[in-house]
Amino acid sequence: MSDPSLAPRPTLEEVAARAGVSRATASRVVNGGAGVRGPLVERVRTAVRELGYVPNQAARTLVTRRNDAIAVVVAEPETRFFTDPFFAQQVRGISKELTAHDNQLVLLLTEGVADYERVGRYLAGGHVDGALIFSLHTDDSLPVLARSGSVPIVIGGRPTWPDRQSSRRALYVDCDNRGGARDAVRHLLRIGRRRIAHITGPLDQLASVDRLDGFRDVLPENDPRLIAEGDFTPEGGARAMAELLERCPDLDAVFAASDVMASGALRVLRTAGRRVPDDVAVVGFDDMVSVAEWTDPPLTTIRQDIEEMGRLMARLLLRAIEPPAATRASLPAPSSIITPTHLVLRASA
Repeated sequence: MSDPSLAPRPTLEEVAARAGVSRATASRVVNGGAGVRGPLVERVRTAVRELGYVPNQAARTLVTRRNDAIAVVVAEPETRFFTDPFFAQQVRGISKELTAHDNQLVLLLTEGVADYERVGRYLAGGHVDGALIFSLHTDDSLPVLARSGSVPIVIGGRPTWPDRQSSRRALYVDCDNRGGARDAVRHLLRIGRRRIAHITGPLDQLASVDRLDGFRDVLPENDPRLIAEGDFTPEGGARAMAELLERCPDLDAVFAASDVMASGALRVLRTAGRRVPDDVAVVGFDDMVSVAEWTDPPLTTIRQDIEEMGRLMARLLLRAIEPPAATRASLPAPSSIITPTHLVLRASA
């Protein structure tokens, strides 16, 4: 008995013959080209389904100048990427949008600066049509390397560098980090808290700086000892909380710049015998349900729609990649996006 997997793959010529069209017409339909009448398009698509034809990607790339592949570059080590639920939510949103447009996701992680040249070479090698880059730090050269590869890029988060090439201004998607932080602190003031501490994220990332600025907008005269730097991990939140308790044992509230840091802070408060929210109220940032609804007590937090931001990043990049068609000539150029945040009340504050 013959193995069906060894049967010859159907060819484009066979698709054209079954549909009763020329090979050129079949190629235009298969590769998404224009200029083919609707009835012929449907005949070709029917032939593709019946024969089980799968286009050769290399040949398709030669015709369309597209790889239908997008690089997702994360400027974090594997250990953090695979343990922080933030990245899972953002990549889920990206993947959904790319899948809806029949594009493949190529994940590239960087352990440090030594990996940047490798990523730069890959992006310059014509393997992908564009790149989505996020979790950048102020000294990152990844966007420069991506641009040297002449691929469109979209940044997750507002860029930290001045853009001197106005003709190639970086597109980005971010949330209202500063406004969200202001909402968190105002809520703590409304419920009567006066010694409010802040656990920042790493201050070489602009989201952390924006959240710290939002905290200071509301409490400009706050005791500087009530600010401690974390690193967007539970362990970093725990270390910062212990530091704050040692410096300011009379604190009565904490705004942590991420839910995972807030979870670490809650653990330290419980060990120290501080009741939440009776003794110390706690507010996080992100509203990652896998964290916020499972802390003890459940976490009041600032919601940013992480998955939707991933979708918006992918959508913005695909629009930037799409060649300008006559029917789209009047559309405005893609522009960066700032998404809103809002307070989600639970039991911790």
